[in-house]
Amino acid sequence: MTSLAGKIAMVTGAANGIGRKCACLLADEGADLVLIDLEDEALEALAAELDRQDCNAVAIAGDCREDEILERAFEAAEARLGAVDILVNNVGQSARERADEFVGSDPATWRFVLEVSLMTSMRFARRAAPAMRERGWGRIINMSSDAALAGDAGLADYAAAKSGLLGFTRSLARELAPHGVTVNAVCPGAIRTRATEQMAPDIMARVVRGIPMARMGEPEDVARLVAFLAGEGGRYITGQTLLVDGGRWML
Repeated sequence: MTSLAGKIAMVTGAANGIGRKCACLLADEGADLVLIDLEDEALEALAAELDRQDCNAVAIAGDCREDEILERAFEAAEARLGAVDILVNNVGQSARERADEFVGSDPATWRFVLEVSLMTSMRFARRAAPAMRERGWGRIINMSSDAALAGDAGLADYAAAKSGLLGFTRSLARELAPHGVTVNAVCPGAIRTRATEQMAPDIMARVVRGIPMARMGEPEDVARLVAFLAGEGGRYITGQTLLVDGGRWML
């Protein structure tokens, strides 16, 4: 028996990068998965891969910002697998292609970033938490960013959203702790994903020079922490902000 056998985990933004690796490691630990992402082909490929590994996986293609997709995901989970035990709020993004100094930025961009990087996590947690509280067991893991702690020039909206996620994590952790539900935030730094691969080489070189471990991280580095927090190892850890960034920022 693996540590998460019999548990149902939901991962948003699951098709690629950190979300995909989180789903795979949670499946390795025995959990069944509910996967949500806009990229339907990559999502279906992941679900098929997990099915071949004897993991029951339900794939829901759609935009996590939409209430209809949220409800479809939870209803499918409850009908086919059971109530969600572990929620990994991984979905989120900056508007990097529209990055600008704050004084020249567009409020419409702020609203998009806050919606996808903060409000979506709050809505998914709101839907998952009552059943977790009733059962006396649950894990909510919010994917923030080290930008929440250090700021990110040209991406004030993203830093604000990810900082808001830290405050939300702490408040929700206080509310749910008496009911056996933990809530934590994970802050990745420079992780090798499609987003970082699209950045200019000189920018990435400058980022790496600022990392004490002198290299970028891999999605697995983040996913291993998520899997730990989801299991019994994380049962007495709640309300915490945990960085995975090679020592770039130290608390």
